[in-house]
Amino acid sequence: MKAYRYVSEGEPLRLVDVPDPVPEAGWVVVDVEAAGLCHSDVHVLDGTIQPSRRPPFTLGHEVAGTVSALGEGVEGHAVGDRVAVAIIAHPEVQAHYAPGIGVDGGYAERVVAHASTLVPVPAAVSTVHAAVATDSVVTAYHAVRTEARARPGEVIAVVGLGGLGLNGVRTGVLAGATVYGVDINPDTFGAARAAGASGCFTDLSALADLRPDAVVDFAGVGSTTSDAIDVVRRRGRVVLVGLGSRTSSFSSGNLVRKSVELRGSYGADKDELRQVLDLIARGRIEPAVEEIPFAGLNEGLGRIGRGDVRGRLVTRPRH
Repeated sequence: MKAYRYVSEGEPLRLVDVPDPVPEAGWVVVDVEAAGLCHSDVHVLDGTIQPSRRPPFTLGHEVAGTVSALGEGVEGHAVGDRVAVAIIAHPEVQAHYAPGIGVDGGYAERVVAHASTLVPVPAAVSTVHAAVATDSVVTAYHAVRTEARARPGEVIAVVGLGGLGLNGVRTGVLAGATVYGVDINPDTFGAARAAGASGCFTDLSALADLRPDAVVDFAGVGSTTSDAIDVVRRRGRVVLVGLGSRTSSFSSGNLVRKSVELRGSYGADKDELRQVLDLIARGRIEPAVEEIPFAGLNEGLGRIGRGDVRGRLVTRPRH
């Protein structure tokens, strides 16, 4: 089968032929019908994120498709089932089961997935939307709903209006909050307003008078976290999701004097993925996606690195 393999930092992924996967006990083979492209894969390629595995291996952690083979002892799943592969991060991180992280990922025609990570895809949800739900949607959902604790009547600021940020805006709106978007690129504002943002700004400082109850930073470029601490209300919450920079600096005085709660947010739990798929099925969340050909995967990752993407890129390895 065809797979794009990570071979070395600073090099594009390499399209090669690899053997078809065989499921061990407790695992299944999933024919990959859709795989989402994530900025974190760009960070692996440029060295911002150090992978936990030695190359070569296959990236791609947003995966949905059809079960095509069962390993010994697998129950509750059958060949032909439409499934999304959950990246389980709560209550404990299960990175060893995560596609593209602990095992070979979805930039390939097939993957092996542990049966415990499979979530059925509702009939009303496309495989493309199911794939991006596994990270782009549910990571944002967890960050805004669980970590930022968005509630009715609150003011929430979402920094970075890319794939995750747009879903963060929508999650905050569904929680009943008034949501504002922040991005250095005004071209992102239309999609943010369509997701329910009450207003959009190019600089977090413009929100100072609104004193947000929480700021969710999907950019994570260092200065954004510092700015979030400056503008959030006293005893407010700042949630860092983005990994745009390896380090961040901020005023410890503001953090302490304002009693700001600073949290990191990584992934989500399996039940939150079920909730997100249900919201998509009911039309409450509609992920913004752009499909690209499998042959254009490296070009797509390059576009993400340049900030030339609105929403989420998705590819179909078997098409």
